[in-house]
Amino acid sequence: MKPYIYLIGAVACEVIGTMLLPFSKNFTKPVPSIALLVAYILAFYLLTFALEGIPIAVVYSTWAGLGIMLISILGKFLYGQVLQWQTVLGLILIVIGVILVNTYAVTD
Repeated sequence: MKPYIYLIGAVACEVIGTMLLPFSKNFTKPVPSIALLVAYILAFYLLTFALEGIPIAVVYSTWAGLGIMLISILGKFLYGQVLQWQTVLGLILIVIGVILVNTYAVTD
């Protein structure tokens, strides 16, 4: 269970870092730029601990899938970006895929 806590932390850090990208203004604003770099470094650091108990294919697919889903949802609410029905359907399929990958993953 502990590797999944690290994985959730890595996803959260990656999402925070990505959501800070527009605030960095192409890395010209120091505070958001430093914050997003710290978030990304922490995300990769936490991923290393997740890999101790979860196969890399499961870690990466979960990290990427949940990151895409969360960033899309947050983009809608924080930046007013429009989500078409096809996008919503794709996000639902990503969630289903992440669930399937994690349900049938062989762990150490």
